[in-house]
Amino acid sequence: MLIDQELLLSYGAEIELFDPFETIFNEGDIPKYYYQLVEGRVKLNHYNDDGKELILAILDTGLSICELLLFIDKKYPVNAITCKKSSILKLPKAAFFKLLDENPQISRDINQFLSERLYFKYIMLENNSSLRPEVRIKGVLDYLKSFSEDQTKYSLEVPLTRQQLASMTALRVETVVRTVKKLEKENFLKIINRKIYI
Repeated sequence: MLIDQELLLSYGAEIELFDPFETIFNEGDIPKYYYQLVEGRVKLNHYNDDGKELILAILDTGLSICELLLFIDKKYPVNAITCKKSSILKLPKAAFFKLLDENPQISRDINQFLSERLYFKYIMLENNSSLRPEVRIKGVLDYLKSFSEDQTKYSLEVPLTRQQLASMTALRVETVVRTVKKLEKENFLKIINRKIYI
């Protein structure tokens, strides 16, 4: 969800700079701010009882971070960690609600964005229940592509390593590597300099 930066700043947002692998918030923290990624990349993750990382989303420039939790009285169920050097606009919760009250079109845009994100999460959840690795990987890649303005084939460079794809699909890295090669042969994706394009 991209809210105009100048508008956010006019309501009191501040830009905060983060180094790679720095935590923005932890699982269990209480949501107090609206976060919007100005530049960089952020992963939302969780660790299971065995300490294995499960990546729930990778967010790129322009996207908001866990904004839906500002609307309910719940703690963060995930960690938000930068994947590379990032700058993030941070607006206090009360100021965010004031912005929404005074700008109803933005409120409608957020509702649409949240609905789209929820729809694709359902699709991804359904795909991750499949026993077929190609269905799981296609589900994640389709989810990532859903955020891209350019929907032409091979236009999006997937911002994930094979390890991160494995963490998002609960597959082994070796399985991901084999499946990605298979999907390339089927022309679902393209590999250029070890990067995946969909």
